[in-house]
Amino acid sequence: MSINQKFVSETNSKSLAIKQQTKTSWTIEDSEQLYGIEGWGEPYFSINAAGNITVSPQGASRGISLDLYELVESLKKRNIGLPLLIRFSDILADRMERLCACMNRAIARYNYNGKYQGVFPVKCNQNRHLLEDLVRYGQPYQFGLEAGSKPELMIALAILEPNTDSSETLLICNGYKDREYIETALLATRLGHKPIIVIEQITELYTILQVSQELDIKPIIGVRAKLNSKGMGRWGNSTGDRAKFGLTIPQILQVVTELETSQMLESLQLLHFHIGSQISSIAVIKDAIREASQIYVQLAQMGAKMGYLDVGGGLAVDYDGSKSNFQASKNYNMQNYANDIVAQIKDACGRSKIAVPTLISESGRAIASHQSVLIFDVLGTNQVSLTTPQPSETEEHLVLSNFWETYQSIKAGNIQETYNDAIQFKEEAQSLFNLGYLTLIERSRAEELYWACLHKIAQITRNQADIPDELQDLAKIMASIYYINLSVFQSAPDSWAIDQLFPIMPIHRLHEQPTARAILADLTCDSDGKIDRFINRKDSKDILELHPLTNQPYYLGMFLVGAYQEIMGNLHNLFGDTNVVHIQMTPKSYQIKYVVKGDTIKDVLGYVQYKAGDLLEIMRCRTETALEENRITLEEAQKLLQNYESSLDSYTYLVGN
Repeated sequence: MSINQKFVSETNSKSLAIKQQTKTSWTIEDSEQLYGIEGWGEPYFSINAAGNITVSPQGASRGISLDLYELVESLKKRNIGLPLLIRFSDILADRMERLCACMNRAIARYNYNGKYQGVFPVKCNQNRHLLEDLVRYGQPYQFGLEAGSKPELMIALAILEPNTDSSETLLICNGYKDREYIETALLATRLGHKPIIVIEQITELYTILQVSQELDIKPIIGVRAKLNSKGMGRWGNSTGDRAKFGLTIPQILQVVTELETSQMLESLQLLHFHIGSQISSIAVIKDAIREASQIYVQLAQMGAKMGYLDVGGGLAVDYDGSKSNFQASKNYNMQNYANDIVAQIKDACGRSKIAVPTLISESGRAIASHQSVLIFDVLGTNQVSLTTPQPSETEEHLVLSNFWETYQSIKAGNIQETYNDAIQFKEEAQSLFNLGYLTLIERSRAEELYWACLHKIAQITRNQADIPDELQDLAKIMASIYYINLSVFQSAPDSWAIDQLFPIMPIHRLHEQPTARAILADLTCDSDGKIDRFINRKDSKDILELHPLTNQPYYLGMFLVGAYQEIMGNLHNLFGDTNVVHIQMTPKSYQIKYVVKGDTIKDVLGYVQYKAGDLLEIMRCRTETALEENRITLEEAQKLLQNYESSLDSYTYLVGN
């Protein structure tokens, strides 16, 4: 964290602490500030007067808002259990409309004599219903698809409508390509598709030349450039000499020479680059566009029939709502992004008297993230034992009597000193126990005093603006563990793998003050199956403020998870895909367009080559043996087999009682 980021974060924390000191009741405005929903949720998510999150799939200024808590309750009554992924297809449509509108406004503002045609990168979310919706919503904007592999090409060819005289969508063919991939892409032109084969490696050129000659189909070729302009953050190495994909400048010139020799230079029509996903700084985007526009212009001057410039992905999502140059945010909006692209390319082409290209972007994250919300329930909690210690009625070991005196003396003026003393006495008690000088009961007394000291100090520091550095981690040490009905590895793999931050908050009870401080632990038997970093303005925080559990269900939502998470999830502990529901708005309310049931235990066992029938037969034989040996009764055997069979057909996640 930079000095400036730390200052802003501390200032926000102090403001909230002072505000809490002077307030006597909690309001939904306090929850809005605490969870930052106005920053990352606008214009789709907000909080209503009942303290529940609302969803406005068509944007806050139009359409109907849904109460998310009531929606979840309604879905549960339809026997659609948690965890549950809810997709709002109208948000998908709205995101695409906003991107196209921003690009078209920039084109009009700068009198750009060209057009914008976006493509959605299939790798971002390959699920059928989502892609079918996206293709349908994209037709008015001639929005195409980008395939990064042979399987994705198969999807794209099947769901993209062939072009007509009045409509022309693009199919950008990226990724590693073999002969079959290239043949398939070229033959698709006979169906009316417009595939542009982007050369990622120089060897692909020779296959394209050979196959196009054999099929007598003239290809449209693009080259992906390894820009010198550097990205930043997690995907900063997507550019530069050591980038995984793309051609260096000498290799691009080699392509030009080979095409010219083959009298096919007019086939080279597109320049593509990609500087990484989630680019948080507009300055990085400007540098890349400036470099790429010069490459484009000079390729045109060399005789290539250039007509398309693909700026790749990178348009970021503001996961924490801070609107800053932080890895979970961005310091620009969609219109800034469009303006800088259009202005720079027009300037470069104008100075060189080159016709401006059709602009293409592959903005997957910015289009798909907002439309999915993951809802899950809290199963239970594990809290630090906070019994109030009592004075001993007998003489205690010296370390315990000192510990008791420390506990008694804690006050606002000595919290740093008493905190250090508590740590020292705990360590001394542990050493004495290991050497046999303290009993198990005495060790328990030491631990009781330790946690009581920390709790007392935490209560004092909770409303303090200035907290000593060594006490900054106290909230995390004292945090409760909330056990959630979820697999992080299946439903939020980027949280585990690359420390991606997603907004997480309760979807109800937001008119109540959240007095618990917690981290989240999932169902898997893995120490990494937890979430202990949460969004915070300009930085992250180690705990999430939650409400104490009652005898009623407690629901949390993880937001902005529509990009990459579903397809990258894995089967750790054999927790499978969650239930998925597609919600589409109607003039009066909403309709459930699709329900995709999550994996059953039988399903996931099949993924690892077990047949449910074989397993059930093994269990039947074993119960018969146990019956013969009088180790089980007939009633018990039947109960065991019934439970085993019904479990095979059940959801892999836990079902509330």
